[in-house]
Amino acid sequence: MARTIDTGRMLFLTLAVATFAWLVATASCAQPSGFDSGGQASGPSRSAALSGTSWQLVKFQGSDGTTLTPDDGTRYTIEFGGDGRLITRIDCNRGQGTWSSSGPSQLEFGPLALTRAQCPPGSLHDQIVRQWGYVRSFVIRNGHLYLALMADGGIYEFEPAPSRQTLP
Repeated sequence: MARTIDTGRMLFLTLAVATFAWLVATASCAQPSGFDSGGQASGPSRSAALSGTSWQLVKFQGSDGTTLTPDDGTRYTIEFGGDGRLITRIDCNRGQGTWSSSGPSQLEFGPLALTRAQCPPGSLHDQIVRQWGYVRSFVIRNGHLYLALMADGGIYEFEPAPSRQTLP
């Protein structure tokens, strides 16, 4: 029995591959963070591009073409400390965790200690918490932070947020 791929699925796969290629290409065009102008490593497993920055969610673009936009991006924030710690707000819950960068554009989040309030229907809380450990890379482009999930699972887009000045 012959198998066929419908046009919608083929379009989705093509879009996913093109998006990944764009992220890789744009990341390789910039001077990698974590390196000085001479190409020498400038520090252990922290990206200077993220240290001390704060971001709020703009949208999530799923690899299946789904776009999810929060009602209020200020309820979804990440604040990166220079020491590898982070503070986050994921809708009705707040948390702390760790982050590391093993190479240019690489990013991994450690376990997240999070409050356990029940968020209202329509919240992106459950999805973000479920996908937290699957973030593997980042790109900062046009002032926005893009966090990519492993295996082309999707991309979270963030914009700068006012810093609370709580992490070193």
